[in-house]
Amino acid sequence: MHLSLQLLAVAALSHGLSTKNDISRCGNLEPSRELQEASRRLAAEESRVRDLGIYTKDTLAVNVYFHTVSASSDTLLSDLTLNEQFNVLSEDYEVYGINLNLAGTSKTVNATWSRFEDQLGMKTQLRNGTYKDLNIYFLDSVGGAYGVCPYPLNTTAGSTDFYLDGCTVLATTVPGGSETPYDLGKTATHEVGHWFGLFHTFNRGCDGGDEVDDTPPQATATYGCPLSKDTCPDKPGEDPIHNYMDYSDDECMYEFTQGQIDRILSFWTLYRS
Repeated sequence: MHLSLQLLAVAALSHGLSTKNDISRCGNLEPSRELQEASRRLAAEESRVRDLGIYTKDTLAVNVYFHTVSASSDTLLSDLTLNEQFNVLSEDYEVYGINLNLAGTSKTVNATWSRFEDQLGMKTQLRNGTYKDLNIYFLDSVGGAYGVCPYPLNTTAGSTDFYLDGCTVLATTVPGGSETPYDLGKTATHEVGHWFGLFHTFNRGCDGGDEVDDTPPQATATYGCPLSKDTCPDKPGEDPIHNYMDYSDDECMYEFTQGQIDRILSFWTLYRS
């Protein structure tokens, strides 16, 4: 699915994954067949490398550009809040060897863009860098979701898909925002996981999966912060409720698996490097 279709689909969310005030935790739909097939091929190669006893400690350095867009200058995110959000995002990835650098910020007053309308126009004007640079847009509304972020794909600079690349996050999910219990900045962490190529841990349920070997099968998304959850009792392992790619409350999210980090590195080489 092209990015333009992914973003259009967010405005008509109807897959039942609703949270506070019927806002979806994430607007991403199931990955395209092409991306899932690529993920399976990468999983096979990653497994082969592990079987050979080859372990690498590759690191990534990624430039990040923040854009706060609101209908009024009074509701633009402050520099302090943007820095707090970046610190959360940076700390969540740095422990896994993914080093983020805040390369720039922009502040724009535009009521249309802030409502998640004319996203191509907004991103064409505001986007910075190349396809390996991460742009995150904080808006007043994200079409019925807390966030959405297209998966990587083969594209060329200057194309529609190139400009639509980048994550869109509801501004009130940043640290200190009003979207309790999603007010610790973890929505951005989750969406950036999609930008790197990660699927939801509950993708396609017990018999599908996210194509990562060390995330146990999971039938449904997690809400709240349960002590434990096992929606696929016939499969090994309990639901990865603390994983950033589930839907748990922000305070309950605090980890990726090594397999997910391997996948990030694999997708980076395939699509963004």
